[in-house]
Amino acid sequence: MKVFADQLPAALAKKLPKAVIVAGDEPLQHRDACDAVRLAARQAGVEEREVLDVEPNFAWGRLLETASNLSLFATNKLLELRLGNHKLGQEGSKALAQYAEMMDGSDDLLLVSMGKLDAKQQKSAWFKALDKHGLFVPVWPVDVSRLGYWLRDRAALHGLQIDLDAARLLGERTEGNLLAADQELQKLALIHPSNTRLNVESIAQGVEDSTRFDVFNLADACLKGEPSRASRIVNGLKSEGVEAPIVLWALGRELRTLLSLHQHLDQGQSFEHACKTQKPMIFDKRRPAYQKATSRLSMKRLHKLLLMAQRLDLAVKGASHVPLWPGIHDLAITMAGAKGILAETPWTYRISANN
Repeated sequence: MKVFADQLPAALAKKLPKAVIVAGDEPLQHRDACDAVRLAARQAGVEEREVLDVEPNFAWGRLLETASNLSLFATNKLLELRLGNHKLGQEGSKALAQYAEMMDGSDDLLLVSMGKLDAKQQKSAWFKALDKHGLFVPVWPVDVSRLGYWLRDRAALHGLQIDLDAARLLGERTEGNLLAADQELQKLALIHPSNTRLNVESIAQGVEDSTRFDVFNLADACLKGEPSRASRIVNGLKSEGVEAPIVLWALGRELRTLLSLHQHLDQGQSFEHACKTQKPMIFDKRRPAYQKATSRLSMKRLHKLLLMAQRLDLAVKGASHVPLWPGIHDLAITMAGAKGILAETPWTYRISANN
């Protein structure tokens, strides 16, 4: 049965299942979900715990051997299988299916911790067999539109109250990194008395803007039309010492993808089909951002932006006098929809705000 991370403690309180699959790439919620399972097991009297870390060349027979071993000190145990982002493969899938067949005669609890499971994997024999006996907890990143509310609720767990605007500022300062945001809340909880209400000023003064910016955050901001965010990320990348060619590569890749989408759309194809033709394919969750970008950026403007990116590439190689980081900054915010920025630049090459 599927249960989302915030509903997991309540589900575990009703009945301790024989299997829990926690799958996803968001580290904070993934950690919290696994901790909730461990706590529920202890409260149910499960005192023994065994951990199997799946690494390359992992011997899957160990899973069945561990499940079969009787304990001298306890009638049941918590068995953790940690896959991370390792693939199950045929051997792993078979071993989990065999484990599921043993569940009816066992009081053990299996916790499978792994990366994201796609729809095809959720239809596999091993998944259906385990899901029949327990809970499936998909862990998704918190959507930007819900982030402020999520952080407001999270603050309450640390004994703090936080205004919605302050929660949104915290999300912005930590660039949606839930682990970083939670760490900042922990720091604030140490500084302020219990039940202190934090406002925007409290967050601005007490939270260090220490986000680990990356080029994929930048691409996302450019596609979604968020020039202020794009500007902040470029400055963060520069201050962290990220190499300019890496940033330029990410922006150039998105420009070429948008041009390809336009070409398919001009041929009369649907946007969904155009996304499927891309390599790598654009998945459902990212399609709204690309659709927004193709609507905002015309073919003519994309060609000009790509030409600008090529000039910046020449600057990387020392064959152009275009200022590199200012150029990357202006390229990014123009992709994100900033108006009138590049038309005022002293560069030889300019992009009109109207094109």
